[in-house]
Amino acid sequence: MRRAAALFAAALLASATAPALAEPPPAPDRPLTDPAQEARARALFGDIRCVVCQHESIADSPAGIAADLRGLVREQIAAGKTDAQIKDDLIRRYGDYVLFQPPVRIGTWLLWFGPFALAAGAGVVLVLRARRRETAEAAPLTPEEERALAALTGDDEKA
Repeated sequence: MRRAAALFAAALLASATAPALAEPPPAPDRPLTDPAQEARARALFGDIRCVVCQHESIADSPAGIAADLRGLVREQIAAGKTDAQIKDDLIRRYGDYVLFQPPVRIGTWLLWFGPFALAAGAGVVLVLRARRRETAEAAPLTPEEERALAALTGDDEKA
């Protein structure tokens, strides 16, 4: 009974303190004053993956790190950096995975072309196995095998 009461008290304490341990909401975004720069920033937001959510762009993610990345992109645009420089900086910090379309280079060849190579390899294996089955013909039965077959099937006329 004491154990159940202790577990209940621990669960009650955990549920009471859980909101205090949650991530605080991110600060509201501060758009750039230049509409052309803000439009460029929003276009970049759609190309950058949230490193926490991993399936959302930073434009759609409510995570705090996504808000930080949006602020970083805006700062770099205001500083006069190009889109390529901004993406290179993010890749340097977080790796190729931070972009929804990682660059094609030696390190990412497997990522880009691996699925096609795997499918082509599986197709070659299937074609070779199908050809091997077609060429393998059954040898005719020997007289002893014909007699054994006739005995098994009850067809004594052939024996």
